[in-house]
Amino acid sequence: MAEAVIIGGVRTPFVRAGAELSGTPAPELGRLVVQELLYRCDVLPDDIDELIAGNVASPVDAANVARVIALRAGIPQDRIAHTVNRNCASGMESVMQAAARISSGAVKSVVAVGVDSMSNVPLLFRKRFGEKLLQLSKARTAGQKLAGIAKFRPGYFAPLIGLKLGLTDPVSDLMMGDTAEKLAREYGISRDEQDMFSVQSHEKAVAAWKAGRLSDETMTLYPEPRSEALSQDIGPRDGQSMAALGKMKPYFDRKWGSVTVGNSCGITDGAAALLLMESEHAKSLGLKPIGRIRSAEFAGCDPSRMGLGPVYSSAKALQSAGMTLDDVDLVELNEAFAAQVLACLKGFEKPPQDCCNADAASRLRPINEDRLNVNGGAIALGHPVGATGARLILTLLGELQRRDQNVGLATLCIGGGQGGAVIVERAAA
Repeated sequence: MAEAVIIGGVRTPFVRAGAELSGTPAPELGRLVVQELLYRCDVLPDDIDELIAGNVASPVDAANVARVIALRAGIPQDRIAHTVNRNCASGMESVMQAAARISSGAVKSVVAVGVDSMSNVPLLFRKRFGEKLLQLSKARTAGQKLAGIAKFRPGYFAPLIGLKLGLTDPVSDLMMGDTAEKLAREYGISRDEQDMFSVQSHEKAVAAWKAGRLSDETMTLYPEPRSEALSQDIGPRDGQSMAALGKMKPYFDRKWGSVTVGNSCGITDGAAALLLMESEHAKSLGLKPIGRIRSAEFAGCDPSRMGLGPVYSSAKALQSAGMTLDDVDLVELNEAFAAQVLACLKGFEKPPQDCCNADAASRLRPINEDRLNVNGGAIALGHPVGATGARLILTLLGELQRRDQNVGLATLCIGGGQGGAVIVERAAA
């Protein structure tokens, strides 16, 4: 099989929904990050065979957002593009599919994108409202129109919040935050533990930005109508404290809960992109890889305990790689909720009984704090759902390079009851 290698990557700043990037829809975020990627890698659009984009909040005016991104980024029209959706792991899915396409010999170079503009998730109207509008559009006389208008009721005008629907699992009928509450109760994770983890995420992210560790992976944007440059994530809070977080009320279980907006990831806009190539083709172009994928796995679990997905998928990925967690230098575990990450850490110590086969489970180990999310995570940085999986891989490879370390695990939970995990190796100097 051909060997797929990662040549480079870049991401936009991550910004809370409704803020600086609210006027920049997903196709435009994707175009910007792809053009920046090609520029940084010194690769022409003509050198790209395919583009795969992970996206969850599919724009209604760009159903196959990958194709729109590719064409607007200048990739020739005879090159193919498709969009993938695996909820929170959509960006990771795009990278995995890109590697698979190259390994199969089908193509030599693929751009893998993860993108979401959660600011632009639409409000929806109820079906009955749409039916009445359709009837009204067929009215011809003034009398028929007045009669049609009279049939509307105030309740018809109450919108359905698309974002809330998207964050609710239709099988378990639980919002993602409710699944985090379930894990907090199951594993005995206190509110203080969750808030402390969140404080530490902000502290790590702030320190990483001050030290310039995240600037290499992040491009500068000039979003309209904002005129000044946007070069950093708008999320990490310098001086975040237990006292400030302690004032926040539980959001999902108002009476008995412990999950708040402060110990959860933010609703965020952003994009990330990586360039993958067949190794010999990259060499012929004079391009040096930054890493490669050693193994990649998805795993299913109970949708109501979806936050444990990283335990299930990481065990499978370690088994596929012939490794144990002791062989891994750094771990990027997406911080959907502090309770969810803390539950996963307990799961890595003692895997759930239904996790996987005995050999896979035996490869898990406790994860030391000094190798977990060393530059902060989504609680501080944000979680543009379709982009995060690609961002985890990009951040992981960059930190391995800085530390002169070799192996990293990127993993995340997936709404609907799945986990995704990728083991990457830094390219030799």
